[in-house]
Parts: sequence; structure tokens; C-alpha cells
Amino acid sequence: MTTREILLAAQAARPALRCAGTETKNAALLAMADSLWGGRAAILAANGEDIAAARGSISEVMLDRLALTEERVAAMAEGVRQVAALPDPVGRVLRTVERPNGLTIRRLSVPMGVVAIIYESRPNVTSDAAALALKSGNVCVLRGGKEAFRSAHAIVEALREGLAEAGLPREAVSLVQDTTRQSARELMEAVGLVDLLIPRGGAGLIRSCVENALVPCIQTGTGICHVYVDRDADPDMALDIIENAKTSRPSVCNAEEVCLVHRDIAEDFLPRLKRRLVDGRLAAGLQPVELRLDRAAAAVIDGVPAGEADFDTEFLDYILAVGVVDGVEGAAGHISAHSTGHSDAIVTANAAAAERFIALVDSAAVYWNASTRFTDGGEFALGCEMGISTQKLHARGPMGLEELCSYKYVIEGTGQTR
Repeated sequence: MTTREILLAAQAARPALRCAGTETKNAALLAMADSLWGGRAAILAANGEDIAAARGSISEVMLDRLALTEERVAAMAEGVRQVAALPDPVGRVLRTVERPNGLTIRRLSVPMGVVAIIYESRPNVTSDAAALALKSGNVCVLRGGKEAFRSAHAIVEALREGLAEAGLPREAVSLVQDTTRQSARELMEAVGLVDLLIPRGGAGLIRSCVENALVPCIQTGTGICHVYVDRDADPDMALDIIENAKTSRPSVCNAEEVCLVHRDIAEDFLPRLKRRLVDGRLAAGLQPVELRLDRAAAAVIDGVPAGEADFDTEFLDYILAVGVVDGVEGAAGHISAHSTGHSDAIVTANAAAAERFIALVDSAAVYWNASTRFTDGGEFALGCEMGISTQKLHARGPMGLEELCSYKYVIEGTGQTR
């Protein structure tokens, strides 16, 4: 099918999803989860083909982002089950007003309609997006990247089996067959066919959607995440947080890209940072982190001198920009100049410093003594996520069920006229 034919079929499926009750949607989600796990052999085989085709053309870190295992498929299925267990957002009364003239005005949560998602090489996005769209009464049109197309196709086929088993139209979840830029443009320009467009991927994809979309678009994803180590930080805690935020999965948007250190502790802390992220990891046979240092940091430890763009780059790799700042105000000022508004953290035992940081840093998620890696729908008790919104209108942070709904007013009267 062409992209337009897929969108027309998605529009035709809207009424069935909009009118589906909670029990029907939950039954479909549970059937989809079972079908994912039952179809794991086909999904893993398709993923193996994607991995083989991509090897040599993308980095090992990005290959990990693309790769599926039985454990990851199990986690995808569990994510779908968790969405089934969440409260249904559709039809929720957000506000009720009784007017003096006898009118009752209710504001109700309602589905968006057709939600299109453009994403790149993370196959798990396929099931996360489909589950959230279904539970919130939306039809989902997915456009994945060419590196993950076989994986996404196998996942969608499994999800559609679950939909059919529950009596819902298979077209409630669709995968665009064209992975060229043309199909992305078609989704961006599908006025009247797409109610909400969500890009998930690198800075180039997100910028292209935000600048060119004619349909409503939510800016998501790009994460230049900071960890600021304050003068009053527990250094062992800070090192644990930094290593987790940088190395646990460097290819994702909530990974740390910048470490800022208070000037008063730089001479003591930076050598410990290098021992933990470079020397210690090398000795343990792990991938070391390349430290890109500003002038003040380079005066204390060895590393690569930071280039002009290093504090504005989402590396998605074992690379960390390191800078020295003059306290909370300096850290907040640096973050204001370089952050993408995703996730930023302070490590400190000083509550006043933490509260000042939280007030000054205007990001979707601001952490005190915790890793930025927790910015995730599952970790925020949303089941899974459609993406991390870094804008402020409509949705901010991990996008779950509520963020996939709009609202309408329902007015009940007894014959009133104005």
C-alpha cells in the first residue's frame, strides 16, 4: 500500500477505536502482548537480518540500539501488558461546571484520532507506540527507519494478530512501507489525515519535522543531558550517577552528554572521574569514555580538548564533555545555553543548592541525586512512552496515555436558549 492508502485506511479505523470500551481495548492489548511473545522467533529472525545488513555502516553502540533479544522482546510484551493495566484516559471528566442558567458543562478527555510516529532504529518503539495509541483510543501509523524495517514489520504483524483476535481492525496499527524521505514528507503534509505527528530520533529528524510539518507536531527526543557535581556532593554518589548516566546505555536520549563540576572541588574530583570512566573501565575490559575537556578541566586531567560544538552535541556514544563552573548559578547558566530541555541533574547534599538548581533549570525533567537515565515512561509509571517531549505546549517529558488525548466540551441543557 502507498502511504496515502495507509492513511486513508487508518482514518477508516478511527470510529472503531474511538468507540472501543476499556474491556475491549485491554483484551486487545493482552492479545497483542501474547502475540509478540508467541511470534518472537519471527521477530528475532527479522531483527537478525536487520543487524546483518546494518553491520559496518553504523556504530556498535547504534547496533545495540537496533538489536533485539528474547529478553528485550519479553520486555516489549510486558510493556504492552502494563499499558493494559493502566486507567483508561478516554471519557475521563476533567472538569464540571454548573451554570446559573441550568447548563451543565463537562470537559471530557478524548482521543486525538490518527497519531503518526516517525522513528529511526529502535524496534521497541513499534510496540510501545502501538500500545499507547490503542489504549488512548487512537489509530497508530508508524514510519520506521530503513535499518529496522524488517524488525518493525514483524512486530506490527504480531500486533495485528492480537488486534484481530480481539475484534478490532488490523488497520488500527499500520507500518508505512516506504522508508525514503518521501514518506516522511507525506506524513508531515497529511493535513486532514494525521491529527498528531511525533518524531522520535536524532536532531536532524526532529528539526525536519518541526520546521516542515503542516500537521500538529510535538518536538521530542534530542537529549543533551547534564549532570552537575556541586561543591557539597558526595563524590562516590556522583561517580556512580555519572557512570550510570553515561555508560549504562549511551545510545538513548536520556544518557548524560555533559558533566559540570564545581570549581572548588575540580582538582580532587576530576582525577577520580578519569579513573572511574577511563582507567577503571579499561582495566575491567570495558569501553572507556572519551573525555572532552574545557580549558579548566584540561588543566587538571588529560583528555581531548573540547571543540566548539562539543557542549552542544548529542554524542550517543562513549563520549562525555566535561566543564568546570562557578557553582549552581554557573551550572544553570551553562545548561540554559546548551541544554535541549530534556533531563538535567544536580548531585549535592546541600538542599538549598538543589532547590536553587531546580528553580533555575527549565528542563522537562530535573533530578537531585539521581541518574538522568530514569526519564522514561516505564520508570515514570506510564507503562511505556510515545517519546520525551522537550517542548512546553500540550505535553512535556515522557508522553503516556494522557498526553495522547485532547478534550472536548459536552454541554447538557433542558432547552436553554441565549
